[in-house]
Amino acid sequence: MKVRGHIVDILNERIFKGEITFTDGVIQSVVEKDCEETHFIMPGFIDAHIHIESSMLVPSEFAKVAVKHGTVVTVSDPHEIANVLGIEGVEYMIDNGNQVPFKFNFGAPSCVPATTFESAGAEINSDGIKSLLEKPEIKYLAEMMNYPGVIYDDSEVLQKIKWAKYFGKPIDGHAPGLRGDHLSKYISAGITTDHECFTYDEGLEKLQKGMKVIIREGSAAKNFNALIDLLPEFYENMMFCSDDKHPDDLLLGHINQLCERAVAKGIDVFKVLKAACINPIAHYNLDVGQLRVGDSADFIVVEDLKHFKTEQTYIDGQLVFEKGLSKIESVAIDIPNNFNAGKKQLKDFKLKSNTSTIKVIECLDGELVTNQVIADATVEDGHLISNTETDILKICVVNRYSDAPASVAFIKNFGLKKGAIASSVAHDSHNIIAVGVSDDMICKAVNLLIEHKGGICAVTQSEENNVPLPVAGIMSDQSAEIIGKAYSELDSMTKQMGCTLSAPYMSLSFMALLVIPSLKLSDKGLFDGSIFKFTPIEA
Repeated sequence: MKVRGHIVDILNERIFKGEITFTDGVIQSVVEKDCEETHFIMPGFIDAHIHIESSMLVPSEFAKVAVKHGTVVTVSDPHEIANVLGIEGVEYMIDNGNQVPFKFNFGAPSCVPATTFESAGAEINSDGIKSLLEKPEIKYLAEMMNYPGVIYDDSEVLQKIKWAKYFGKPIDGHAPGLRGDHLSKYISAGITTDHECFTYDEGLEKLQKGMKVIIREGSAAKNFNALIDLLPEFYENMMFCSDDKHPDDLLLGHINQLCERAVAKGIDVFKVLKAACINPIAHYNLDVGQLRVGDSADFIVVEDLKHFKTEQTYIDGQLVFEKGLSKIESVAIDIPNNFNAGKKQLKDFKLKSNTSTIKVIECLDGELVTNQVIADATVEDGHLISNTETDILKICVVNRYSDAPASVAFIKNFGLKKGAIASSVAHDSHNIIAVGVSDDMICKAVNLLIEHKGGICAVTQSEENNVPLPVAGIMSDQSAEIIGKAYSELDSMTKQMGCTLSAPYMSLSFMALLVIPSLKLSDKGLFDGSIFKFTPIEA
């Protein structure tokens, strides 16, 4: 087969008219040749860090959408499903992804559970990490979120890192806000990347100390604006990622959007494309073509190098997207799960107290980090309740793996004026998390998810809207178009209920992520991530 057009040679920083010939999935020749075609042929985009599960799609359905935006490769951390199903969950992702023509590259989840301060559905210890890293499909040790364990020499954490070094596979980092001597020790342990930088200075320090910084722009965490000005100088050590991408956002775009924004800022297109298409290949030792003779025929055809609208996508020489249509077919989807919580009662969400002030989680739109604020408590009949006037709402986490008491705290900035919302997508252990204006609304939302064994939902006195997620309670067995439409409708309902956050369910899903400072809630209680300890709700 042959394709003609303006060939983008990123490695040598040149563009020329030419023709690419490929046979049996391998590029046979790349020659300069005059042609009438005005489009551009370039290596495909790579998402350097993503949790496929956060798209609410299984890998095979994710691939169908990603190729529309010119993405041919992901570096995927399956720790979401691993926290539910353990190694079996990782193998599920690999097996499902192998059924379609797309280049998934999975890591061994380093923190299952993410911490000892929450209840997960499984555990992967250092022996489990060894068995995963032995697999050729496992390309790296996924994000080491337990940075205190690295800094303070936790033997199990260090053993996982030793196995990665033994197998010669890179180690991803996850250390939001880590600076100074602690950062230096974290890096010296062998950790080579971080996608959690949320300020320019933090990104700069990590780059100067030898880390590779991955610019993240997902549905909830958006760090592009804070970090993109580092790219012109440090482009050889930077990559792009989405980390967590909800289905409605994925339908609109992927890594192509970051390239468009970077080029619009005046950054040299070759520097942008090295971050988006080339740098992850060497770092993670990926089997991905770079438009050279002998490479796999992995490339895309785009209209221009400003908007990067994809006309065609090829993977191993197979045309997987053309003329607005994905050519990847759906496959049969297995539906494993781990959901054992019984129906809850109103009393499970009551919190007895007569305190006058409480610690409140301040949710920040577009950020995974939260603040701790002190607020006046609202007490009724000796119990703490939500207050819609002050936007101090009750938040609860319910263990979905066994029957246990719910944990209760309070949160600001969700803005709900009625009803409640809930989700069984709650990083990283994926218990049920809910926010609502009253205990009965929270109870109603939680029980709706228990009934369906997973999903995201919104309820009011008169209405229920539930999006089922039967695969491990975190993914759908439907297409992106179906789940994306259902998610958009649910998102719209939630905002009509008063929520002011741009991505309410993505933000909600991170309010139980204890490894991101500062105040979060697990099924075991309110947790201060800045000191890595539980903390009382009373201020």
